[in-house]
Amino acid sequence: MMNIDTGITSEVLTIKSETRLIDIFNDIILKKSEAVFNYIESLNIGVDTKIIVIGTYFTGVGIVKRLSEKYNNILLIDIYPHLEGLLHTELGGSLKNEVEFSSDLDLIYSGDVVIDTTGFGGINVEQSSRFDVEAFIIEDPVAEDNDELLKAKNNIHERLKEVNSPNKVIIKTMGIDTKTSGTMTLAIGILTDLLNRCHEKEGVLYSACEMGFFEEVIFKEENIDKFIELINVSAFKVSTIQPFDLDEMIAEELNRINSKMV
Repeated sequence: MMNIDTGITSEVLTIKSETRLIDIFNDIILKKSEAVFNYIESLNIGVDTKIIVIGTYFTGVGIVKRLSEKYNNILLIDIYPHLEGLLHTELGGSLKNEVEFSSDLDLIYSGDVVIDTTGFGGINVEQSSRFDVEAFIIEDPVAEDNDELLKAKNNIHERLKEVNSPNKVIIKTMGIDTKTSGTMTLAIGILTDLLNRCHEKEGVLYSACEMGFFEEVIFKEENIDKFIELINVSAFKVSTIQPFDLDEMIAEELNRINSKMV
């Protein structure tokens, strides 16, 4: 059932997506966390194996929530203590088993399996050389290799090379020609594509998305509750004389994104 209202006049309609911003975030996060979960399953490790996830925003929080459905000994490490609050929101799903949180970077070496989601400016090559683990997973912050500066800045291959582990893999997420694989970047990419697609449709006056620069809310204001409130809104609205299914269009964009281990 589409959410349709009249616009300025009865002949112009406003259609609103049932899909919220948080739904878009969660769909992208789930693609990443599912790829990681399936890879860890393939290792046949015990449910009490110590798993360290470095970096919360946003891949990390989704990964620990997905892993918490089976594994009991998970530690999420982030230099920003207030990001622990994301564990207790619906972002990335829900926690099944308890997950520990710490801002002590010295603890990154205390696990058997390590997942590094820190991307640009995160764990460096020297730190990576000190890992001696059963498995090491790192997220590639670059998506499509379509920006030379970002490609040159990306040091995950050097980091991975220095890690001592028999199982080393990269999380690669791409599909809509974004410059990075960040959940926020991908979400904005989807909304930008929708703006362009709606502009091309006959009968559309204009369209708008509810996206703000949430990085400031999360990292400057450090207000997780405000962030969650801001993303619990309809993601997209269109002024048109001819209704169409916005949620179907959003689903089509999301389906173009894929996350895999390489």
